[in-house]
Amino acid sequence: MANFKSQLKPGSSQLKVFSLLSDQKWHCRTCEGKQVASEQYAGGGGIQGLERGTKSRPGLHLETKRDFCNICNKKTRWDRWTGQIKPSNAPAIIPPKLADIILKLYDYKDVIENRKRPTHELVIDHRFPMQRWGKAEPSHDINMNENEIKRKFQLLKKDSAGNHNLLKSRSCERCMKTGKRGQPMGIRFWYSGGENWPDNIPPLGAEAEGGCIGCGWYDFESWRNALNATLAEHK
Repeated sequence: MANFKSQLKPGSSQLKVFSLLSDQKWHCRTCEGKQVASEQYAGGGGIQGLERGTKSRPGLHLETKRDFCNICNKKTRWDRWTGQIKPSNAPAIIPPKLADIILKLYDYKDVIENRKRPTHELVIDHRFPMQRWGKAEPSHDINMNENEIKRKFQLLKKDSAGNHNLLKSRSCERCMKTGKRGQPMGIRFWYSGGENWPDNIPPLGAEAEGGCIGCGWYDFESWRNALNATLAEHK
């Protein structure tokens, strides 16, 4: 624990969050978490960053649940560190030059609403969710070609009306825990396979990407095209 703590920046939100969770007990995000790290608690400056790790630091094995909080007087999200350390699965930073190429390739349109947006309302999303990587992502080749970009990334929206990247993350987390694949907008359709995670595909590592194929969150454009084709067949 002391070794892990020494790798966190003094005074940082991550250090404050880790200090809270280091007792390995359940903590309410609303009344405890936000007191120590405000809005940073659940994101990269807190829970997500600690769980994910970095290229130089491992991640933490954290558990999350919804439970009633006597202080908040309502059901809230709670977090607990199991005491276990896990290999980092941190994403590599996308170089500005490559980010610009990706945005231009997709014409600054988010794939779900198919709406052109300013850059600050778009998130470059990894199709293959980092929850299943099992290791840190290698550096990106800024010269990757169009096919490589389309295989690896899609654009999701993040504005005041909603965050599709966050919705995807929550869906992927549920899939990891339950083995039930995602249902964008609550629509029970998969363009390959079915609702259950395939028994012959491991949950972590490069091979796990095969289990994501067919889920709308993995490739929303392919999912939408397949759904439209299925609807057309039943007219």
